[in-house]
Amino acid sequence: MHTTNYYNTFIEIAEDCPLSVAEVPPQKGDEKSVANLQFDMIMANPYTYTSDDVLVTIYALRNGIDSLSQARDTFFSKGQACLRASPLGKRYGWGVHYNAEGKVALYPTESVEYEQFRCDTSLNHTKAMRSKRG
Repeated sequence: MHTTNYYNTFIEIAEDCPLSVAEVPPQKGDEKSVANLQFDMIMANPYTYTSDDVLVTIYALRNGIDSLSQARDTFFSKGQACLRASPLGKRYGWGVHYNAEGKVALYPTESVEYEQFRCDTSLNHTKAMRSKRG
């Protein structure tokens, strides 16, 4: 079974993120984007869900699957992109912190907490994926 979870890790914004101040992903039209759904779920429930929980819940919601266990089996039957590939860190300026249990929370790039996590040598560090090839 594949997983997208990290532990004791901070995902910094992408090197080519166009923003120096984080913004809430704008909603275009009636249907929320993946970025909107990820943002809403994590911001309303910091350190409640793992990356796997967030991605599977959104996958199930967008595909009309009622059973999360069925969605999990289908979703993870092959490798999946983790939150490093999320527009939150690539485009909208949000860092993702994973605690020791793998639960996630978001921090805007301009915040004191973001800077504290960025400088914390006890954490593993990685960056969100770039939007363009370097």
